[in-house]
Amino acid sequence: MQIDILSLDGTSAGSLELKDDIFGLEPREDLIARMVRYQLDKRRAGTHKTKGRAEIARTGKKMYKQKGTGNARHGSARVPQFRGGGRAFGPVVRSHAHDMPKKVRALALKHALSAKMRDGGLIIFANAEVAEPKTKTLLANFAKLGLTNALIIDGAEPQANFCLAARNIPYIDVLPIQGLNVYDILRREKLVLTKAAVDALEARFA
Repeated sequence: MQIDILSLDGTSAGSLELKDDIFGLEPREDLIARMVRYQLDKRRAGTHKTKGRAEIARTGKKMYKQKGTGNARHGSARVPQFRGGGRAFGPVVRSHAHDMPKKVRALALKHALSAKMRDGGLIIFANAEVAEPKTKTLLANFAKLGLTNALIIDGAEPQANFCLAARNIPYIDVLPIQGLNVYDILRREKLVLTKAAVDALEARFA
């Protein structure tokens, strides 16, 4: 499929043929949802922790005699039913990450790209380069293009001046092609790929 290439100042810079097996698939919501859940679970710290009854610093002496008090037959003050006792079945330090096949992860990325293409949220830049690291100038260029909420993906090494100019603009993220992921694609309204990024993507999925 054909798509127009734009320059940073909003003028046309030709057109590009995109591969249908990357950008022209019928988006599967189940695959995309699985990938988002995989990413969010993997980045969880898992450092939540409560103390169980074995970790409570209290005496192990029997609280009162077994019979004759009229109370229940308690043998420890560390049990969960007492204030200050251990928590029953509380959270422990663990990893929330789960496995997902590499081929399924790659397919989910293709479906996320296809979903952006179908929704009209995909923009192709000739390049993402500026002469000076000026945020004001870059903001003016983005205003011409209507970019207020976007993920910008460049080649293996984005230009330093462009990264410096864009890093203080809210809702604008700049990543190298290695950082392209499903969650970041979905959390921004527009996906901007440079021609170098498209070439790298097509080489990756070749």
